[in-house]
Amino acid sequence: MLRVAFDIGGTFTDFVLYDERAKRTRFWKVLSTPSEPSRGALAGLKELLASEGVPPSEITHVLHATTVAANAVIERKGSRVALVTTGGFRDIIVMGRQKRYDTYDVYLEMPKPLIERANVFEISERIDAQGEVVEALSEESVKAIVPGLKKSGCDAIAVCLLHSYANPAHERRVQEILSASLPGVPVTISADISPKIREYERASTTVANAYVQPIVRTYIGQLEARLSELSIRAPLSIMQSSGGLVTPALARRYPIRIVESGPAAGVLMCADVGRQEGRDHVLTFDMGGTTAKLGAADKGEPAVTSTFEIARERFREGSGLPLNVPSVELLEIGAGGGSIATVEMGVIRVGPESAGADPGPVCYGLGGKRATVTDANLVLGFLDPEYFNGGKMRLDSEGAAKAIEEQLANPLGISVLEAAWGIHRVANSNMERAMRVVSVERGRNPADYALVAFGGAGPLHGARLAKALNVPTLIIPAGAGVGSAVGLLAARSKIDVALTRFMEINENSSSQIADIYTELTSLALDDIKRLDVEPSKIIWSRYAYMRYRGQGHERKIDLPAGGIDKGYAARVVEIFNGEYRKNYGYLDPTSVIEAVDWYLVGSAAATQNSVSISLRGDGATASAPKTRDVYFPELGGATPCQVVNRYELKVGQKIVGPAIVEEKESTTVVLPGDVVALSPAGSLVVSISQKA
Repeated sequence: MLRVAFDIGGTFTDFVLYDERAKRTRFWKVLSTPSEPSRGALAGLKELLASEGVPPSEITHVLHATTVAANAVIERKGSRVALVTTGGFRDIIVMGRQKRYDTYDVYLEMPKPLIERANVFEISERIDAQGEVVEALSEESVKAIVPGLKKSGCDAIAVCLLHSYANPAHERRVQEILSASLPGVPVTISADISPKIREYERASTTVANAYVQPIVRTYIGQLEARLSELSIRAPLSIMQSSGGLVTPALARRYPIRIVESGPAAGVLMCADVGRQEGRDHVLTFDMGGTTAKLGAADKGEPAVTSTFEIARERFREGSGLPLNVPSVELLEIGAGGGSIATVEMGVIRVGPESAGADPGPVCYGLGGKRATVTDANLVLGFLDPEYFNGGKMRLDSEGAAKAIEEQLANPLGISVLEAAWGIHRVANSNMERAMRVVSVERGRNPADYALVAFGGAGPLHGARLAKALNVPTLIIPAGAGVGSAVGLLAARSKIDVALTRFMEINENSSSQIADIYTELTSLALDDIKRLDVEPSKIIWSRYAYMRYRGQGHERKIDLPAGGIDKGYAARVVEIFNGEYRKNYGYLDPTSVIEAVDWYLVGSAAATQNSVSISLRGDGATASAPKTRDVYFPELGGATPCQVVNRYELKVGQKIVGPAIVEEKESTTVVLPGDVVALSPAGSLVVSISQKA
């Protein structure tokens, strides 16, 4: 079986070609084409297959991760959307939660809605929180807004009516009327996208789905057409934010579920690498050309959250747009190799603006004029200008140095090396603050975790990040430079369904829980039919969000698998008590335990536990020892440093830093005093010295 996986990032598109029978892997990396992502991706795929002599018709699976949906939301380049809501609730998107994410910032700007207020339309209807009809739906009021919808020029419509999570009948009828009146305009209803409580979050998610749906539909259509042009007939699977694969049909229907597609695949890869290295707890660090993504895997599994925010400001909760869809727990910041460095008020600022792939950093020689993190890393000696991307790109060292000199060194009155080091250090500080949010602020002690660094720039910055956070071990997996594409190979088809049902949980609640999961199973099977997976081969798991009655926040509680018998609810109570005590240190035996949101996850049975990838030197003999000057401030500045070819390392061989370990897709920096060795699983394992 020949599987090809590719991840389209903001700067590079990464590929992995994996032959399961021969256990042979080939990596490939090309610049992305932001104006038409599928064009660059398919050109790179064509190059990869030609280099390996593989006929396109022999490919058996195509796996894909993309940032198309995320970029549309972050850059506000989505479709024109109209929102239909219950009379009196026109401003739900504008009002939000009315909570300031930074109390003392007098210039605070709240997240800008994805739609204009003029494009919000009200209709006459009302359902209460128990699902009872208070005011019948006026179909005339729905038909009355059709002219306004046409005049708005909307490309998609979102429908979010009050309490539709408890009774979706009105939303479904509105969808029927609008679809008939406005053929060709997709109508998204919250009952399908996010049938859960909390009106603002539900409306935000529904609007976001409608906002990206036309773009994602066009993109997937172009991708399928280009794959067909290459004579690739293999089925296409697309990664979801939750870490599972779905068909193009489901991605078109629920495009908001693929917002964190690429980053989720990377965290899957990190969890897999952690298990191979005997590390059940890992922090994940993915630094590419445009952004850095930070996450975690606990007990060998990626941490998953039911709600997350996109386009956050300063990592603050409440500063982004909330999305009520399951996602691998991630924090994304504008800190990548292409992040632009400037001088503001006498200090260096890095990002969030990025040079991306077009025009790219100055050193790419593609027209970029502004100094970036990659330019700084080249000037500092971390990168080999003749071996970037395996030698397929030659970097312009003089151009990078000149840009840093003119734009930063001269205005600050410092040397070029000092300015380059300032850029590198500020970028590290930005990522360090974000990693503290993912670790310390979420109850994780970094000293108990290993850090898995990947992406084109992750291995270069990983050691500094690990040292700053007191993480004892840094792991650079095989294929780190194309890590998200590697993660796709370990992914499985998966469906997540959820609903809100308020319920007191006690020893007599088992039959009610069984009824809820009967309903959820019916919903899941409807989507599984579109996965082309036999229901008998689906592995089911359950979880719920629970609390003491009266509390405003819930905790995720993993529920027992298997049949739901009379004693099931008692086991749920026991699990809740254990989790609550572990997190808060006490129990309240007088309070009622209440469940709010219920989830069911259906995953295809795994055909293998992990993807075994090894890096070899393609039969090359050991090369002559190599050194170059690299800037290490702890050693007084630019210092001769050994440069090691990763493909020539032997298992167990140890190298004491300072050292540079090079491979085609990424470069690893080993700091003075740190020790790196190649593990039997093929990863570089760096023991981080905590000496200053």
